[in-house]
Amino acid sequence: MTEKNKIALVTGAGAGIGRAVSLTLLRDGYSVVLAGRNRKTLQETLDLAGSASSNGLVIPTDVIDPTSVEALFDKIRAEYGRLDLLFNNAGIGAPPVTPDELAIDLWQNVVNTNLNGSFYCARAAFALMREQTPMGGRIINNGSISAHVPRPKSIAYTSTKHAITGLTRSLSLDGRAFDIACGQIDIGNAETPMTAVMKKGVPQADLSITPEPVMDVENVASAVLYMDSLSLDANVQFMTIMATKMPFIGRG
Repeated sequence: MTEKNKIALVTGAGAGIGRAVSLTLLRDGYSVVLAGRNRKTLQETLDLAGSASSNGLVIPTDVIDPTSVEALFDKIRAEYGRLDLLFNNAGIGAPPVTPDELAIDLWQNVVNTNLNGSFYCARAAFALMREQTPMGGRIINNGSISAHVPRPKSIAYTSTKHAITGLTRSLSLDGRAFDIACGQIDIGNAETPMTAVMKKGVPQADLSITPEPVMDVENVASAVLYMDSLSLDANVQFMTIMATKMPFIGRG
């Protein structure tokens, strides 16, 4: 498969990182399935692709619902007969509170979206990739720098992103027999509407409020495109891409 006829699925494609990655893949010649809960924002993403939008397909999907994910993959099979790339990107956070103040339903919502949703999509992609001809494909999980270290008052998001690392490693190991490569991209401070607050100031480990540098989200899209440019006998297992001057390396 070349990039000119690869089939990709991007979850959380209606905004932010998912939107940037979808547009980059479309403009590079991929056929892209855009999945997310909001048809309107998914269509807005597709429209931004201009002439490349004819290679996109909007499929509203709620990743926390296994039935919805099953329907998504049934449509992919019917439309394309295969899948070459899954970018497992859909995710949410919870309000910034201490662990004892986090409501159980909010915890469950984050776990259901970030971890369960990623598993449901990876499970379905794995099944399709092992049965298609030629066999194989690539799964890229959006991990986050929170897969390494937490921000204050982020226990739900951080826990799920640490779990994504386990998901990535297990998929990578179990995929070897079927030419399924799985890697993880850990992103720090990509500029999107969700991260606009970082330039104003966010809590640090000492609970001070400090503005943080951000980077153009197009850097993330380029990184995902690179990860998938490799042949299936090579894999970027983990990639960290971050704003150069953000307080992550060292002691702030």
